[in-house]
Amino acid sequence: MTTGTAPLAVTGGTGFVGSTLIDLAVRTGVPVRALARSEQPSRPGVTWVRGDLADEAALAQLVTGTRAVLHLAGVVSTPDPAGFHQGNVAGTETLVHAAQAAGIRRFVFVSSLSAREPGLSAYGRSKFHAEELVQVSGLDWTIVRPPAIYGPRDREMLELFKAARWGVVPMPPAGRASMIHVTDLAHLLLALVPGGADVSQRLFEPDDGRAGGWSHRDMAQAIGAAVGRRVRVPHLPRGALLLAARLDKAMRGDRAKLTADRVGYMSHPDWVCRPGKSPPPELWQAQIATEDGLAATAAWYRAEGWL
Repeated sequence: MTTGTAPLAVTGGTGFVGSTLIDLAVRTGVPVRALARSEQPSRPGVTWVRGDLADEAALAQLVTGTRAVLHLAGVVSTPDPAGFHQGNVAGTETLVHAAQAAGIRRFVFVSSLSAREPGLSAYGRSKFHAEELVQVSGLDWTIVRPPAIYGPRDREMLELFKAARWGVVPMPPAGRASMIHVTDLAHLLLALVPGGADVSQRLFEPDDGRAGGWSHRDMAQAIGAAVGRRVRVPHLPRGALLLAARLDKAMRGDRAKLTADRVGYMSHPDWVCRPGKSPPPELWQAQIATEDGLAATAAWYRAEGWL
């Protein structure tokens, strides 16, 4: 097993969570080797490997000589449900094989809380099957199932901030969900790199520390407060969400944010992280209060011209 100052192998490094993770790693002096589909600007502490999760040669180059693999890449939205399997299941399997062949034991996989209910969506099902591949790999694995992730550079929850600016934030049927700031999640992922008896062969559901999570209404109102607006929060029934998904598809085509598959897990009433699945508190605890994090995220959106 390669250790010491060897780099971390990171997939998904150009995405929302991955870019935050790389920023944190570089600031703390941890070298990174990161997979990217396209050419990336050079930066100190980061070696880019051109390729994707279907490219066996690129994955071999990515993982060889590293001390751990952090697998963040995945397909979160696709017009063809088969794309979830190809990106999340087949891609994870190819990466696991690359790590095995290179003798890299430590493997941290960022899954999704949706894997807890694989029958609700093709996305959640693909993440569940990817988890199964990791668990039987023989590697020294840890799986992380984040809840709703927010923070600077996020384009998924940006839609809710934009809606809040107009004073109305439509939400799914009444339910509850947990949240986590992307920087807190990045700190956890780096803390998991060394492994150890308290984290190896374990599955974690990290959150912001709010017991019982957030009701959909409270979450929407907190986003409204972050943009300086009091908001109305209509709860849309599943049928209305499916209609909205069809309209989004008609307007934005393959770039639609709301899909029928997303409606499947959005309509579920309980996406609260389970206390028994929290990471060890001596290893990691969330540091960013969600109200503060949402306000800072709104300020970032405004500064970047996104809001």
